[in-house]
Amino acid sequence: MISSRVGRAVQVTRRWARSLPPLVADAWLYVASAIFALAVAATSSIPLYREWGAMAAVPYLLGALLALVLSRSVRRRPSPPRGQRLGWMLAALVGISTLAVPLGFEVHWRADAANASAYVQPEASVIERAGNAVAHGQDPYQVVTSGGRVVVAGPLPTYEHYFPYLPGMAVLGMASTLHAPRTVTDARWTFLLVTLALLAVGLALLRATSLQRLRVAQALVVLPMGALPLVTGGDDLPVAALCLVAVALLARRATFAGGLALGLAAAMKFTAWPLALLALAFFAVRGTRRETGWLALGFSAVVLPVVVPFATFNPQAFLQNVVLFPLGLAGVASPAASALPGHLLVDAIPGFHRAYVVLIALVGVALLLWRLRTAPPRRLDQLVSLAGWVMLYATCMAPATRVGYLLYPINLFVWAAVLRAGQRREQQESPAELLLVSH
Repeated sequence: MISSRVGRAVQVTRRWARSLPPLVADAWLYVASAIFALAVAATSSIPLYREWGAMAAVPYLLGALLALVLSRSVRRRPSPPRGQRLGWMLAALVGISTLAVPLGFEVHWRADAANASAYVQPEASVIERAGNAVAHGQDPYQVVTSGGRVVVAGPLPTYEHYFPYLPGMAVLGMASTLHAPRTVTDARWTFLLVTLALLAVGLALLRATSLQRLRVAQALVVLPMGALPLVTGGDDLPVAALCLVAVALLARRATFAGGLALGLAAAMKFTAWPLALLALAFFAVRGTRRETGWLALGFSAVVLPVVVPFATFNPQAFLQNVVLFPLGLAGVASPAASALPGHLLVDAIPGFHRAYVVLIALVGVALLLWRLRTAPPRRLDQLVSLAGWVMLYATCMAPATRVGYLLYPINLFVWAAVLRAGQRREQQESPAELLLVSH
């Protein structure tokens, strides 16, 4: 009963959203973003987040007002191409105001402040140190605790001695080794530039309308789930952008190139692995043997040479950094502690942490197997949507997590909707082509 009501509510919401003129839909998106930014500015416990909220709220609100004004102008002189151009120009203006400008301020403040850590998330600093280590031929992973004792020394908080990413992420911190001003070498510029470059590639490859591409770009970098982490130091946007490129390539049946993109993302962070593993399984069942082989080859060609050497050189340090610390099992509290169900449950029941990790893993695997048995994905959009549900479950139920990780399911759901619309469009134009895409 409840699920059917939720389903009907979702359908009604979809129909309502589709009925809106594009610029009016933009206005609603920017109003919601302004409300979010104001809430962050007023309630966040992190000063860096509050600063972004204060700087971003007004541009989002002005973007909403301008979208309504432009919408009335387009209604008086109907022209779909003109309306699409205006939507893109407005998105660029809002993106510059809520992303590039706040980032410039935060980078400048970090370079000049005595307490530089107040103007950047620990993730960016950790990645910069890892990039510096790799650039000088050193292992970015170190044993931080042994026998329940912290064995590293230094002024940094203990959790900043961990590098809880896969080795590929260190590349994004290598700009810090350049002999250039601190305002230039901040890793957040690398995060932003890499994300924008990959977004441009993904949009060029994506079989979609101009409006659908705009929605993809808005979800990834313009709206708060993209702009906030890019400004403050979140490292997930380049990984998500690589996943977008991979999805666009797989939709074109370019499985080797798609495997390379998935491999690059998976060599940076485990958050890319659900999509990668599901894609491998999907093509093993729905694709040809040749497609599956090329996909697996592309994926392995990146992941194996990047990850295996570090994992085998010092397995204890690798395990402690990449697996135990992110799961909260290293004996050191992680700063990733958003008030999501998994973290709240672990906090409420002392001594339950280790058993909880095993429990949510078993439940997650059981739910995924049940879904694959009862409703296996038959098209790429269904696969991408399933990956979104997996990431939603993982984000909500992980014992140490951030609300920011919701950017993965949000973007995966958007991409799935775009792929679904594209397949409907192809079915109308060429049923035989659709059969090839979804076979």
